[in-house]
Amino acid sequence: MTQTPLTPAPAASAPARWTVRAVEPAVLRQLRAADDAGHACEPFSDPEGGAPLRCCLRPSRVGESIALVSYAPLRRWAAESWARPGAYDEQGPVFIHAEECEGPAPQDGYPFARPGALRTLRRYDADGRIAGGRLLEIPEAATEAFDEAIAEAFDDPAVALVHVRAVEYGCFHFEVRRPQAAA
Repeated sequence: MTQTPLTPAPAASAPARWTVRAVEPAVLRQLRAADDAGHACEPFSDPEGGAPLRCCLRPSRVGESIALVSYAPLRRWAAESWARPGAYDEQGPVFIHAEECEGPAPQDGYPFARPGALRTLRRYDADGRIAGGRLLEIPEAATEAFDEAIAEAFDDPAVALVHVRAVEYGCFHFEVRRPQAAA
């Protein structure tokens, strides 16, 4: 996945800085040929805009050529890490640009953090098994809420990564991996 550094919003105490990961360009090329369910990519012109694009972590614009594809983020991570998620390997719909795009731009806060929206922060261990989760109703202070929820997840040393998903449709939004310890 492509990493986008985030600049946390100012707070009384400095929040942790988590790296949000978009879908990697190499994976996007594969998904544009055939998605993780084996279906061909079917691009369309977005008539309304606002679709959460996982390639560049921003909402689509009216008229952009996008596609809805099936994506299995845990399966992709497991292939890199040799984890064996078993039954926890799931796939779901995500929007991407139909053609290669510029990728994510640096941004403040977290992508798709609309106040009032419901997200689940699903935690996975190094074997790719669910290690807990948390429901988050995004408040006005979205950055601080995400910082706290992700920090809470990584307080458990068994947690290797966190997937943020929409509750309403179960769509994968983005991934945060445990930071590597400094050498």
